[in-house]
Amino acid sequence: MAVREVLNRVGDKWSVLVVALLGGGKKRFSELRRTIEGISQRMLTLTLKGLERDGLITRTVYPTIPPRVEYELTRLGRSLLVPITQLGDWAAQNRERIQAARDRYDAQNSKNR
Repeated sequence: MAVREVLNRVGDKWSVLVVALLGGGKKRFSELRRTIEGISQRMLTLTLKGLERDGLITRTVYPTIPPRVEYELTRLGRSLLVPITQLGDWAAQNRERIQAARDRYDAQNSKNR
C-alpha cells in the first residue's frame, strides 16, 4: 500500500470528522449522521466501511430489534486523534489570517479580469 492511499483516507474530510467525533466515545450511525452536517447516508456508510477496513474503527452489532450498531475507534484510530487535533488547532489559530489572505487575493484578481 502506498503512503498516498493512507493519506487519501486520513485526509478525506468525512473521515477526519468521523474520527474526531468518535474520539469522544462510541457512537451510533444515527448520532454520527445527525452530527455531521452535509453528509449523506450513503457517504457516511462508505466512510465508515473504509475506516473499518483500514483498522481505524470497529463496528459492533447488538442483537436487538431493530439491531443496534455502534462504532468506536481502535487503538490505531485513537492514535490518529493526535494529528487531527493538532490540525484542527492550527486551523482555528490561523483561520482569520487565511481569510484575510483570500480577501486580498480575490480583490487583487478581480481587477485583473
